[in-house]
Amino acid sequence: MAKSKKTKKEKEEVKEEVEEVVAEIVETEMVSGEEFEALQKQLEESQAEVASKQDELLRSLAEFANFKKRIERDQILKAQTMKGDIVKRFLPALDDMSRALQNAPDDPWVEGIQLIARKMENVLEIEGITRIEAEGVEFDPNFHEAVSQAPSEEHESGFVIEVLQQGYKLGERVIRPAMVLVAE
Repeated sequence: MAKSKKTKKEKEEVKEEVEEVVAEIVETEMVSGEEFEALQKQLEESQAEVASKQDELLRSLAEFANFKKRIERDQILKAQTMKGDIVKRFLPALDDMSRALQNAPDDPWVEGIQLIARKMENVLEIEGITRIEAEGVEFDPNFHEAVSQAPSEEHESGFVIEVLQQGYKLGERVIRPAMVLVAE
């Protein structure tokens, strides 16, 4: 906007200077009335061309700014997609480790494995990957994948009874939906 105001001001100054010169020429009778009209017409055409070029320049600048924003958005989306694909391959190993820890005996080595599992989960959190809340919430096909339905006295119909496989999302994008058992 500042550029367009500045150019309008400059354009007005140039117009005033040209009008002064034309007035001086007319006063000194160097130009006849017909020549003056031709010069006036030429001046108006030049001003229209300048305005057209200025508009064209502003449109080009706006298009370039939009292009730049679109490229930045695409790069962010591509990075998130790549991150999601890598994490998707990593999640089955984390699931296996969690299942193994649920059935682990009381041994000192189990504490080491638990530490490793917590570190892996911390890496996910640092990268912005969060678990999808599922147990006890209403079934949402955008975040949950229903494997089966079962009767439940504790849950209303359409609510998740049990999470069979944990789901994850990156920001608002679902990397893997949670596999759930839904109340009838």
